[in-house]
Amino acid sequence: MNFTLKVLSFCAALFIISFNSYSQSQDSTSRPLISFDKIKFLENIDMTFDMRMGMQAYTFRGGDKYYNGVQFKNEHTALGISAKVHEKVDLHFRNRFNKGSDVQTLDQLGSNIELAYINVKATDQLNILLGKMNTFYGGYEYQYSAMNILEYNDIYSRALAYVTGAGIRFQAFENHNFGLQILNSRTMHYDDLYGDIAAYNVEEPDWPVAVVGNWNGRFFDGKLQTNYSASYSNQVKSRGTYFFTVGHKYQSKKFSIMYDFEYSYEQIDTKGIMTDIIQNDNVAEDVRYIENWMRAEYQFNDKFKGLLTLMTSSAYGNFENEKDHTRTSYGVIPTLYFSPFKDIDIRFYIAYIGRYYDYTDYAKETFNVSNYNKNEARIGFIAPFKIL
Repeated sequence: MNFTLKVLSFCAALFIISFNSYSQSQDSTSRPLISFDKIKFLENIDMTFDMRMGMQAYTFRGGDKYYNGVQFKNEHTALGISAKVHEKVDLHFRNRFNKGSDVQTLDQLGSNIELAYINVKATDQLNILLGKMNTFYGGYEYQYSAMNILEYNDIYSRALAYVTGAGIRFQAFENHNFGLQILNSRTMHYDDLYGDIAAYNVEEPDWPVAVVGNWNGRFFDGKLQTNYSASYSNQVKSRGTYFFTVGHKYQSKKFSIMYDFEYSYEQIDTKGIMTDIIQNDNVAEDVRYIENWMRAEYQFNDKFKGLLTLMTSSAYGNFENEKDHTRTSYGVIPTLYFSPFKDIDIRFYIAYIGRYYDYTDYAKETFNVSNYNKNEARIGFIAPFKIL
């Protein structure tokens, strides 16, 4: 039975319960499918249904990209379930319907299953997480739900965010929280991921493992916050990715501003940007990505909120003539939220997304690439519904 059928069965069970009193009046021997005293288990279950849907109108210009488009799009649709199964054990599950359901060869779950883990409260300060979970990467772009990000910067648009493994969260002090994870570095075996474009000197490691450390800090009564992370992931034998993120946030009553800086050195290109540029039938090696991301938010009143996101991303290769800088992308996303209801969180939004991709002269001459840009207008709604 697939997940959808299970959810329908669960709803049917609740329907039967609601008509239990009527059934008993007709037949004194009938019994409810779920007894009344056991219905209390619902008090320990949270079910959410997150949606972002809208209309987009866009244009691409530059190089061989010259086309327009207008369409409705279900940008984000996800069902999440959290349950307290024991006084010290919680479980978390989320199915993202906008992703493929093919079972991954390494972690044996479909990529549409983003979360499937348990959280064990070992002590008042220490939590242990086991299963498929979000990676403890730093920065505030990553900390937002994907439902609230209209477009990611280059690294996080291609980063593997949900992986199987084990992690701990330790509340060392009132305002300082530390995390450590040991995870699979990917969800698929290398051959399944890259196929024939793998370089001749690439070998599958015994364990494609990632180690991630994270620190969350709060200062000045929470007005200043930090979210830092450092990680190493072993992609292939003896080579991997070093990834560092520092995130800062200032929060006042109506205004907040966030700034992230990311640096990723990849002995084997995991983001694929440089691989797409060089196009030599092999995965690029010894590449670097450096990014800046900033988002400001201002609450005008109870109904209107304005946002502005700015971002840059630079890609560097490893070439004999040392002209490493290959491409820089720029992004700007002004957005306006309108929240008409007080008792439910439904945000209607209108936004502009502008992206510009600028290649260096060396990249243009060597790899036959050219600058291009994307301009997009969106209008739609964001709704994190709490069903149960």
